[in-house]
Amino acid sequence: MVFSSLTFLFFGFLPLTLIIYYLVPKRFKNIVILISGLIFYAWGEPIYVLAMIASTFIDYTAGRIIAKYDDRPKIRLACLIVSIVMNLGLLGTFKYLGFIINSANAWFGLEIPNPNLPLPIGISFFTFQSMSYTIDLYRRNIKVQKNAVSFMAFVTLFPQIVAGPIVRYEDIQNEIDERTIDEKMVGSGISRFITGLGKKVLIANNIGALWTEIKALDYSTLSAGTAWLGILAFTFQIYFDFSGYSDMAIGLGKMMGFNFPENFNYPYMSKSITEFWRRWHITLGAWFRSYVYIPLGGNRKGKARTIINLLITWLVTGIWHGASWNFMFWGLYFGILIVLERLFLGKWLEKIPPFFSWLYTFVLVVFGWILFDGVAQGTTDFGDMFSQVFGYLGAMFGANGTFIDDRAVNSFVNYGIMFALCIVGSTDMLKNIASKIKTSAPKWVMYGYPVIQTAVMLASVAFITTSSYNPFLYFNF
Repeated sequence: MVFSSLTFLFFGFLPLTLIIYYLVPKRFKNIVILISGLIFYAWGEPIYVLAMIASTFIDYTAGRIIAKYDDRPKIRLACLIVSIVMNLGLLGTFKYLGFIINSANAWFGLEIPNPNLPLPIGISFFTFQSMSYTIDLYRRNIKVQKNAVSFMAFVTLFPQIVAGPIVRYEDIQNEIDERTIDEKMVGSGISRFITGLGKKVLIANNIGALWTEIKALDYSTLSAGTAWLGILAFTFQIYFDFSGYSDMAIGLGKMMGFNFPENFNYPYMSKSITEFWRRWHITLGAWFRSYVYIPLGGNRKGKARTIINLLITWLVTGIWHGASWNFMFWGLYFGILIVLERLFLGKWLEKIPPFFSWLYTFVLVVFGWILFDGVAQGTTDFGDMFSQVFGYLGAMFGANGTFIDDRAVNSFVNYGIMFALCIVGSTDMLKNIASKIKTSAPKWVMYGYPVIQTAVMLASVAFITTSSYNPFLYFNF
């Protein structure tokens, strides 16, 4: 089942779930979360919901044993290992087994049959979320959750179950059993949800259509202008798609009494690659920092070891995104850039004019998206992957002999307003304007805000019901 349409979510599941959630007594709210989360996931993956239930049950049981035998380090360690092996095994089987088999067959001339297992939606998110609970419990950073329903509600929180943000147990441990839902929080949640919906449906979907069109062309025929417009379209699509979903999840969380962590902070305003990754997919970066980089030694064991730890962390980050060589090289690409900034480039960037440090960052991020989107995604052939990647890069710099053609002009004319909206929307400009209006404008001006949000909501719903192009990019991870 592909999440290509949001009709079920907006016209059936979401309104009914919230109505039931608000009507039931406090002691039953986690049951509503649990049941709704299972239904939501089963709607997309009716069979693989069992894998999520199994993962949750094992981590819950491991957590109870870790807490019970607090003075028995071997038992605690054994339970932690079971949890980690189970989660990584689940992730490896469904996400990487087929790629490993295909690679082995291609390299060694084997004929191992590929089971071609469908990828459970959001498996990278819910396994990391559940696994972080047992790790933090082993570290004694959190208290055990003895209520099985409450723990399963934590894992199956439907707003963020399939595409983040990655909510660790420590983020909401005080809210999972005791939370307050008031009018202000619900209003804030509705506002945040509508903002995310507009970003995803009205901006990401529309600008993404240009990239879908250009990506399908023969790269040897692209003009430089067309190639740049294509990858810039994807650059904005992935930001508004993923940050839009994160806003929707955070908004829904607030409607239900939860404060999920922020996941984006205007990353395209960054003036270094290091800063970019402090602003992009914040919860994933925090996860790898806590559970990979720091356990490896972080920056505590000398410069050489720090470099190795950074490269390992970024290689794993790339692998987390998908079973394909393009993701691995994408992770290493950013790892190398961050190492260079750590060694000397960061100090140089601080000294040059801000515009040039921003331009350096933005252009390198755009280059990274060429690898990420995977013009040769899933291939087991290095040569094929690099041929296509460098073929597109070459087109961007005029290797095909044409810098501006009719396609580039028409694309710019057709999408110029959308690009302008993307540029403004990816900065804090609108936020600052709204803040100034709120503090200095007459109160009656603020009445226009609900009108704007209502218009965004109606336009988004209209788009959902009339368009068949509704991809959520991060559902694939």
